[in-house]
Amino acid sequence: MTTNKPGFATLAIHAGAQPDPTTGARATPIYQTTSFVFNDTDHAASLFGLQAFGNIYTRIMNPTQAVLEERVAALEGGTAALAVASGHAAQLLVFHTIMRPGDNFVAARKLYGGSINQFGHAFKSFDWQVRWADPADPSSFESQIDDRTRAIFVESLANPGGTFVDIAAIAEIAHRHGLPLVVDNTMATPYLVRPLEHGADIVVHSLTKFMGGHGNSMGGIIVDGGTFDWSASGKYPALSEPRPDYAGIVLHATFGNFAFAIACRVLGLRDFGPSISPFNAFQILTGIETLPLRMQRHCDNALAVAKWLKGQDKVAWVNYPGLEDDANHVLQQRYSPKGAGAVFTFGLKGGYESGKRFVEGLEMFSHLANIGDTRSLVIHPSSTTHRQLSEEQQVAAGAGPEVVRLSVGLEDVADIIADLEQALGKA
Repeated sequence: MTTNKPGFATLAIHAGAQPDPTTGARATPIYQTTSFVFNDTDHAASLFGLQAFGNIYTRIMNPTQAVLEERVAALEGGTAALAVASGHAAQLLVFHTIMRPGDNFVAARKLYGGSINQFGHAFKSFDWQVRWADPADPSSFESQIDDRTRAIFVESLANPGGTFVDIAAIAEIAHRHGLPLVVDNTMATPYLVRPLEHGADIVVHSLTKFMGGHGNSMGGIIVDGGTFDWSASGKYPALSEPRPDYAGIVLHATFGNFAFAIACRVLGLRDFGPSISPFNAFQILTGIETLPLRMQRHCDNALAVAKWLKGQDKVAWVNYPGLEDDANHVLQQRYSPKGAGAVFTFGLKGGYESGKRFVEGLEMFSHLANIGDTRSLVIHPSSTTHRQLSEEQQVAAGAGPEVVRLSVGLEDVADIIADLEQALGKA
C-alpha cells in the first residue's frame, strides 16, 4: 500500500486479503472444499512434515480461514493467529497446548458463565485444575501460583459485568513467574483494547460476538503475541521438546515468534478438529470490515442507555465503566478511552422475579444468550447463562439474582430507551 503503517479501519478492510489471482474477485472467495491438490509427492511430504506452508485439508487450514487469521492478527498486533469453530474451541486448544495432567492455571473469577463451566468442570476430564482469583485484586493471582501453574487467564472486559481488568499489573505478575498471560478480548475487541500492548502473550476471541457482529456465524480465534519464551523454563514441552509426530521438530526453535499459533494448529486443531467452516470465516471477515464503525456506535448507545437507567426508580444500580462515578471508570479511561463497550449489567430492586418479568416484557430487545449483535439483546443471567452456578458463585461472577445483562445494539437510541421504559413498567 504505502510505507506508512495502515490505520485500524484500513486493516479491518484490507489485512490478509488481495484480489483472487485467478478470477480477479475483489471479495475473499469462499473456498468450500474439503481438501487441496498437491503438486507432487515431494510437495505433499514437505507439507505434512511442516517443511513448507500450504493447504492440506480444511480441518487444519483453508484459504478463506487464512485471510481471517491474518486480519485478526494484524488488528491485535500479533504475529500469527488460528481461527477455529468457537471461542470455547479456542480456549480448549490454548490450554491443550500448554497444560499436562495435574497442571493448573489461575483465572479471573468474573468470566463468561460458559468459561467458568468449561474451566471448572469440563477441564477436570483432562486433570487440568483452575484456581480462581479476584480480577480487581492482582495480588490474588500471585497467591494462587505454584510450581504446576502454567498460565493466567482473564477477560479484558468481563462478561457479564462489563468491568475492565488491569492487564498490565496481572501481566507483570505472570511474567515474574515465567507464565504466559492469556486474555479473552471478546467484549472489547481490538478496536477498544489491544491486550498485547499491555503485556498479554496470547489473545482469544469468540468471533461470534462483536468481531462478526451480526449474530449469524460461530467462530473463535487464538492470536499469538510472539513475545513469550516457550523454551526458557521447561514447563511447555509441547513447544520446547522434539515432536515425535513431526520427525523430531522442536516447534519453538523452528517457528520462533509464531510457534504457539503453529502448535495450536498442528497439535490441537489437527487432532481435536474444531474447524471453522469457510462460509463462517467469510461471514466474520465481512463483519470485521465495519468493526470500527459498529463498535463506536455500540459504545455511544450504551453510554446513553446507562445514563438513562441510573435515573430510574426501579433500578438499584448500574454497572457501566463509561459512567464517571463508576468504580471501574479509571481503568476504562486507561485501557479503553474510545468507549466502555456495549455490554453491561444493572440490578432491579425487585430481585430475581422482577428481572424475569422485565426481560419478558421487552419487545424490541431479543431475549437470547448471545452478545455483540447489531440488535439489542438482553438476558437474565441468574436464570440462564449462570444457572448452573450456586447463588454465591453467581454473585461472585457478577450475575446475582437481581442482575440483568444488556448488549446494546445499533438501533436509534431513543427506540432502545423507549423499549426499556415500557418493560420497567411491567417489572
